[in-house]
Amino acid sequence: MQKAYKIKSFVDLNKIKPFDTITLTYDDRYKRRILMKSDNGLEFLLDLQKTTELRTGNFIELDDGKLLQIIAAPEKLMKATSNNQLLVMKGAWHIGNRHLPCEIDIDSLTLHYDHVIKEMLENLGLVVEVIYQPFNPEGGAYGETRTSGHKH
Repeated sequence: MQKAYKIKSFVDLNKIKPFDTITLTYDDRYKRRILMKSDNGLEFLLDLQKTTELRTGNFIELDDGKLLQIIAAPEKLMKATSNNQLLVMKGAWHIGNRHLPCEIDIDSLTLHYDHVIKEMLENLGLVVEVIYQPFNPEGGAYGETRTSGHKH
């Protein structure tokens, strides 16, 4: 079985020819050691030194030098919008207070679908729609990518 020990990123993606791709949800893109399968069925052991964000557009390098391009899978999400930026800011505060991953835009918030949070955002006055797209939320404030916990 092949193993992968490195994640690589390249400035000029046009020069890279990946051997295969691997399409992963947001939750599946934060790993250290796990058996994985590429989109074309190649099984390999991901064995990184530390838990790492597998960012869309980056590559997993197999022990034989072949590259697998990481693709963010479409997921069931919800997008909360408003023309009133204050409502969007209030929604962002409530989402952050609940430590939920969120993509933040000037007029919208995108997060995993949850009927309770959807109702909360609607009660604040935001319009919430269910969407299907890749999820790439903001990184943690205490590190480059996700935070696995912090103390209050």
